[in-house]
Amino acid sequence: MLVIGSDHGGLNLKTALISYLGRRGIEVHDAGTNNDASVDYPTYGLKVAEEVISGESELGVLICGTGIGMSIAANKIPGIRAALVTDVFMARMAKEHNNANILVLGGRVLDEQKACDLVGAWLDATFEGGRHQGRLDLITEIEKNYCK
Repeated sequence: MLVIGSDHGGLNLKTALISYLGRRGIEVHDAGTNNDASVDYPTYGLKVAEEVISGESELGVLICGTGIGMSIAANKIPGIRAALVTDVFMARMAKEHNNANILVLGGRVLDEQKACDLVGAWLDATFEGGRHQGRLDLITEIEKNYCK
């Protein structure tokens, strides 16, 4: 299962991505928001990150106006590797090299087709492991030392 969440700035893109993911046969949990009233992005970043880190969902997608705020918020949770991407190469590398468990997009930066392309590239990519795993292990050590 994949969990998806957005603030008001990402709502339209989130709706389009839920349809896209459904067409791909992926079960999606919508963590909100579900209307265009102004909300605080950290609330939804935390909801999605907690669902991923608990194992309730394998992966997550977050969307705010630019994606920057959601990236910052989600990456405060130890074990989360939220990657803000703007092109297909970045989306693929987010998985292949960084094993990103949350993809972050900007709802005011991307059109629907581009967002679907990015999510598709990320979902279709496979973590390469090897030297990249060693780097993720270093990140885990940083989290252990600073997230107490």
